[in-house]
Amino acid sequence: MTRTLLSFGHGFSAQALGQRLLDQGWRVIGTTRSEDKAEALRAHGIEALVWPGADLRDAIKSATHILVSTAPGEDGDPVLAQWRDDIAAVADRLEWVGYLSTTGVYGDHDGGWVDEETALTPGTRRGKQRVMAEGQWWMLAKETRMLPLHIFRLAGIYGPGRGPFAKVRKGTARRIVKPGQVFSRIHVEDIANVLEASIKRPHPGRIYNVCDDEAAPPEDVIAHAAELLGAPLPPEEAFEDADMTPMARSFYAESKRVRNVLIKRELGVRLSYPTYREGLAALLAVENAEKGA
Repeated sequence: MTRTLLSFGHGFSAQALGQRLLDQGWRVIGTTRSEDKAEALRAHGIEALVWPGADLRDAIKSATHILVSTAPGEDGDPVLAQWRDDIAAVADRLEWVGYLSTTGVYGDHDGGWVDEETALTPGTRRGKQRVMAEGQWWMLAKETRMLPLHIFRLAGIYGPGRGPFAKVRKGTARRIVKPGQVFSRIHVEDIANVLEASIKRPHPGRIYNVCDDEAAPPEDVIAHAAELLGAPLPPEEAFEDADMTPMARSFYAESKRVRNVLIKRELGVRLSYPTYREGLAALLAVENAEKGA
């Protein structure tokens, strides 16, 4: 039987995993929200379907593995809102189900440590929606007793095309300083590392934090990017005085350090980019290689 990944919301993180699986001979079906994006995915070997809109019943029936990356709404997870019964009907023959959540479910800890056993106390709207969606998936797993569910709580994602270098080069990068503020991060390829390891070593019912080894102040990351480029250090701006969108400001509402012991101990993951320093250096190397090509 051909191993088939059905990827709901086949975006940045899912594409990193999908390419690896395609290279191993998998069939990958991915949903996206527009025909233009679907065409781009098809050019890379993905069987792309535009959803909402497409009938996904056949795709669900053919899947051996399911990955859910879609953002929740006020009512929780949109995948379950439409396809809950269809997924429940094939729960006993699915080999692996992964739901991509966020470390935002833990809320603010004033720079303190959290792990997978920490209580969920989200303070943002996005975090509360993720808690709701996680609960809906747990309920389905409990009801079916067969759904091989895994929850992955992702830290701030970066990777090719999602680094700070463009803003540093343009002179628009900002070093916004809020004393004590730290964020955990994860390179997109290390997300794929974790997901691939989990697929090879499934442990239904497990939750994994997916982050690198060093939570760091955001201004330090910008400063390091400027140093790598040999660019002037962007000036500091006090958080209280900074002109920011409500969305940007909300990211500073929570500060915590996230433990990643479980992905290493249980899945045997060795991070390719254990801190932002290795990650930024790799991104810059890729950018420079593409310019020279």
